[in-house]
Amino acid sequence: MADAVLQWFPEAKVAIGPPTADGFYYDFQVERPFTPEDLEQIEALMIDTIKADAPFVREELSRDGARSMFLEQPFKQEIIDDLPDETTLSIYRHGEFTDLCQGPHVGRTGEIAAVKLLHTAGAYWRGDENRPMLQRIYGTAFESQEELDAHLERLAEAERRDHRTLGRQLNLFTVHEEIGPGLIVWHPKGGVMRSIIEDYWRDIHYRKGYSIVYSPHIGRARLWQTSGHLDFYRESMYAPMEIDDQEYFLKPMNCPFHIQIYRSALRSYRELPMRIAELGTVYRYERSGVLHGLMRVRGFTQDDAHIFCLPDQVANEVGDVLDLTFEIMAAFGFDEYDIMLSTRPDKYVGDPDIWEHATESLREALVSRGLDYDIDDGGGAFYGPKIDIKITDALGRAWQCTTVQFDFNLPDRFDLTFQDDQGNRSRPYMVHRAILGSLERFFGVLVEHYAGAFPLWLAPVQAVVIPIADRHVEYAQQVAAQLQDAGFRADVDDRSERMNLKIRQAQLQKTPYMLVVGDREAEAGAAAVRTRDDGDLGALPMDEVVERLVGELDGTPVASRRRRR
Repeated sequence: MADAVLQWFPEAKVAIGPPTADGFYYDFQVERPFTPEDLEQIEALMIDTIKADAPFVREELSRDGARSMFLEQPFKQEIIDDLPDETTLSIYRHGEFTDLCQGPHVGRTGEIAAVKLLHTAGAYWRGDENRPMLQRIYGTAFESQEELDAHLERLAEAERRDHRTLGRQLNLFTVHEEIGPGLIVWHPKGGVMRSIIEDYWRDIHYRKGYSIVYSPHIGRARLWQTSGHLDFYRESMYAPMEIDDQEYFLKPMNCPFHIQIYRSALRSYRELPMRIAELGTVYRYERSGVLHGLMRVRGFTQDDAHIFCLPDQVANEVGDVLDLTFEIMAAFGFDEYDIMLSTRPDKYVGDPDIWEHATESLREALVSRGLDYDIDDGGGAFYGPKIDIKITDALGRAWQCTTVQFDFNLPDRFDLTFQDDQGNRSRPYMVHRAILGSLERFFGVLVEHYAGAFPLWLAPVQAVVIPIADRHVEYAQQVAAQLQDAGFRADVDDRSERMNLKIRQAQLQKTPYMLVVGDREAEAGAAAVRTRDDGDLGALPMDEVVERLVGELDGTPVASRRRRR
């Protein structure tokens, strides 16, 4: 692709071009942004090079030789200068094109069976907004045209499921420049769904022995100084505000507040484990270029929890978190996972023996449940080992949600202790834990997983009643009231529009049930039922309609809540 770009734009400056999980990209400095027509021409030139079946030839160069070869390429010069002295510099040639590259490559250009350029984007050189803005071209390649076509169809389906588009279409949430980028406004329908998720989350946490707390959105600078955030995390925090000659910061994390709850009293070993959970909204400064709908925001709510426990309780606590994770994820329709255990890095805090014990506790919890997992050797945070769990959505994409993370740093910084069975002061183990990750991001995943067609228990409007004519509005309201009395979210579409238009609108809103009522239905105490998934079911008595909806909710997280009510 870089060869083709330089043929089409001879003055272009080339930067870097790494592979990605499902393709590749390359960054260029050009006089104007690439257009769709440019991509067509570049792709055509790539096909010509593939047909030429040119061999890829590797050569090793001295540092001076590499510099002289890329005199007119400033980004390559910078890369060469920044490489460690012991690095072996290599280039690859095909035809008349040469690039600085570590490799490896396929043997010849003709081995590339199917290639497609996808789209362009802007990207700062080395991710630094103070450096030049480059133009990035994304592409992909496969071993057959059939595989490429299947991949392109997956991309098209992902675009149809884009939560940003569906969020507007279904009236779930918006982002407003007047409020600020990365700050989400939840609309009534999105708010209903969020409440359902939060209610379920609270119910199951109370049942699992957690205490749910609330903490402020801001804290004094000295709190964040003690926690270390001002030393190591300040660039991701919002600027301070001054109150009573004291600096306060919006919280980027909930941890210090939960620690203060623990420290509010002298703790005995008999009180442990102590499980503190919160749906806590935090604020982090993200560069505008990386903000993305609900997936990357500046204000979000974490389903955060911290577990303070004894060393011999750790394995059970971690295991319980895993069990809770799988129960919650299954309720939302996720049952495929990728699990990673990350171990001690070269730079760390804490006692190596404690690290080993914590890591073994994580491993034991996974093995005892027969879970497959990979090991990221040395990939743990400096303050403790962790388990990360990615869920797989309907398109086979992996999303990072759950983290179980030991912390050997904050207990020391805040001098956390408990009185052991000998009357001595000891340090508790502290485990960070988030299951959904953030409500915003998880909600975005849900939207794309279901393509906006949510299961009945989650749907913001479960049924819409559609009167055929204005004279049927009163009966439609009675039908809706009957559903509402049974605990369902039902609306009446009483607009003076044609019935078919109302049905079409309900379908676009992906409403699970549409109940059409006219003279016959009013006389029979019935409704003509159409469902999102099964189509026209014909006229059913209202008692039967309610019974059908109740049956569909059996086994869902709201079933027990309905029974309690």
